[in-house]
Amino acid sequence: MKPKTIPMQTVVPDRLQGTDGIRRETKSAKDSECRGSTPLQIFLEKGWITEEFMELYVYCYVKNQKKSAAPKKRTIVIGWDPRDTSGNFTEAVVRGVRKAGGEAMVLGVVPTPLVPLFMLHNGADGGIMVTASHNPKDQNGIKLFLPFHGMKPLPSDDIDLTRNLLKQNFDAIKKLPLKGGRTDCQQKALALFQHFSLLPENSWIDSPDTLKALILVVDPAFGALTGIAAQIFKEAGVGKVLEVNAEKNGAVNLRSGVGDLEGCPRITADMILKPAGLFHSHKAVVKLFQLGRANQKSAESGRKRIAGAIFDADGDRFFRLEYDPFQDTLWVLSGDETAILQARHLVSRFPGKYSLYINTVESDLNASASAKSMGLTPLLTAVGDKWILLKIRLALLQQKLSTLTTHKKLKNKIASLQKKGVTRVADLLNLEASIPETQTTTKNDFQVLAVGSEETGHNITTAFLTLPNQKEMSIYSGNGLKSALNTFAATEHLATTLSPKRYIQSVRQPFSPGFKSTLYTYYICQELFCRDAQVWGKVKRLLFQSAKQSGYSAKTRNFPDDPDMLYISLSGGKAGIFVRNSGTENKISVNLRGRKLDAGKLKKIGLEVLKLLFSLLKNRDNLFYKLELYALSQIASRPVIDKELEIKNQYKSRLINEMRKQNLIQLSLEGNRLTPLGKWYINH
Repeated sequence: MKPKTIPMQTVVPDRLQGTDGIRRETKSAKDSECRGSTPLQIFLEKGWITEEFMELYVYCYVKNQKKSAAPKKRTIVIGWDPRDTSGNFTEAVVRGVRKAGGEAMVLGVVPTPLVPLFMLHNGADGGIMVTASHNPKDQNGIKLFLPFHGMKPLPSDDIDLTRNLLKQNFDAIKKLPLKGGRTDCQQKALALFQHFSLLPENSWIDSPDTLKALILVVDPAFGALTGIAAQIFKEAGVGKVLEVNAEKNGAVNLRSGVGDLEGCPRITADMILKPAGLFHSHKAVVKLFQLGRANQKSAESGRKRIAGAIFDADGDRFFRLEYDPFQDTLWVLSGDETAILQARHLVSRFPGKYSLYINTVESDLNASASAKSMGLTPLLTAVGDKWILLKIRLALLQQKLSTLTTHKKLKNKIASLQKKGVTRVADLLNLEASIPETQTTTKNDFQVLAVGSEETGHNITTAFLTLPNQKEMSIYSGNGLKSALNTFAATEHLATTLSPKRYIQSVRQPFSPGFKSTLYTYYICQELFCRDAQVWGKVKRLLFQSAKQSGYSAKTRNFPDDPDMLYISLSGGKAGIFVRNSGTENKISVNLRGRKLDAGKLKKIGLEVLKLLFSLLKNRDNLFYKLELYALSQIASRPVIDKELEIKNQYKSRLINEMRKQNLIQLSLEGNRLTPLGKWYINH
């Protein structure tokens, strides 16, 4: 994506948004470092998001929504996670909506999936979730939802919003009166969410006794599902529910939630020991070991099962932890494993009803193979649940048209959109509006989707919502709690047919895993890595050269949904490597996927590419880059425990976590030590 320059001499990309809206480190507009700069300049030049930028952003969003429909007052649903304890950012969002003439339906602290749910239920004109999802507490952002089936904006929609924003004078917006009203709707929304979640067709729980043998630890990551998820699990019939990390103190995702579990397939007993155990401070993990050991005999006999439901701050992601009483270990189930468990359950209970399994390039290649073996058709998308939602919508439209004998032009239009890619939600809206009114659906029609899945924990299955007029609609969104309920319902059915040992084996490894590894570089100049740019070309040449030396044939694979992602398919798709900027954090990743026998070769290639990215992309003006070097210099001469690291407390936890994710440091009994990569890095 080529940047353009506007009169204020700030380089602006075509889109301000990443994978899912906007996210940045937060900074108050009143801070001395922000004085003399516009909200947009602060966002672009300093990489911070201020409350004023949020106000500006949602003001433009509402104005765009008003342009796209008949003139009337626009109602906008607004929710947020608990990270903004001051309320400065969330109130700025409400203010921006009202200044634009929008009627603000304020939900307060709620999980992300409740925003589109409440929007669709009430026929609202848009939805806004203030969150930075799984990102650290010092960051915040905005996710947007559109009234067309609750879809998220696509790239051309983002471009339209960006262009509108560039035309605005925030000084003028600051002076505008509040034209729209405000209605607080939290209690109504939470009641809807509970009812929706517990419907048997949504939860898949067909008996009050289905989950009675389950002892469940719920970790809402100090986030939006605090109190909500645990209560719904109790209402669903879970035998015993314990909630940890349940304070709404703003410390979202801190030593909690799904983020710490990524890339870790199992947690052994030594990993919770102090001081060197990687998870000794993760309350959910520690609690599960305690409960597992206390109930070991009951678990071995199959009378009890001990598991964890782990969420992120805004509640759209879910990982499962399963205690293994035979090995005294915890198995970590990511979005891949939970999706296959869900798919197998649907296929076994409703043979022939479902046809599609959709996942992203981040998934284990063997997950798709497993879905195919069940008779499902696997589809691969770029990273982001909006692309899964798009594939679902296209498939539903295609199946509707398949019942018609005419309308060849419409069928050709869908085929063209599937091939070239869809960049604007309005294209889908117009296409759906072209289908004759007589072609209506019922609950049992057009259920083409089995599961849509992101390895990071976004799982999407068909859900049903009854509207105030008693009409029923199917909805699709990433919903951590629904995914959890569905996964536990699926495995409890398994437990009735398998011995306890076979049950554990089936749950911990629902498909034969391939090799999967992700290597990160943080604190970078992301704009330098885009299609056909110099860095992009260097990485591509290195990948092809290294692949050839390792005995692979290599071919680039293009994804219209994410043109700046560099995806190299190896040996006809048996393995793959892709490099892409994160759309949610300031980092880039080298993603290795293949068979187990490819592991050694892929690791070698990945490390070479990672070192190149370290050399070419690190942003020397970034505060955390400077802190990283200072911290590594302290650790270089001797092991250092966390509390003795000379870094300000406000930065320390995040910095240590991200240095570990980059594999620059590792824990030992004496403290943090440099890894071989860390030693290479400080010497180069």
